[in-house]
Amino acid sequence: MTDLSTVWPAVYIAMLAAFTGYVVISRVPVMLHTPLMSGSNFIHGIVLVGAMVALGLATTPLEQAIGFLAVVLGAANVTGGYVVTERILEMFHRPRRPGPGV
Repeated sequence: MTDLSTVWPAVYIAMLAAFTGYVVISRVPVMLHTPLMSGSNFIHGIVLVGAMVALGLATTPLEQAIGFLAVVLGAANVTGGYVVTERILEMFHRPRRPGPGV
């Protein structure tokens, strides 16, 4: 059984991180929200690599299930980051004009 004195600091840090993240993201202007979120999703590629390493080291079925879920969610997040970034970049392209004789 785990001693609760070792668990509470981790819970406290997680709560502080969640609150800080909420405050920081809520103060981002609307114009910058999408580019910043797509960039942070791109950074989740590192999380995906970590999830794959954790899945490779998993020994019990529960660890394997959690690792697999982490890999799937991480891959979805990275893919979403790429899709959003691509859509943002498309907004800055000028429409192509038809050439002569077209």
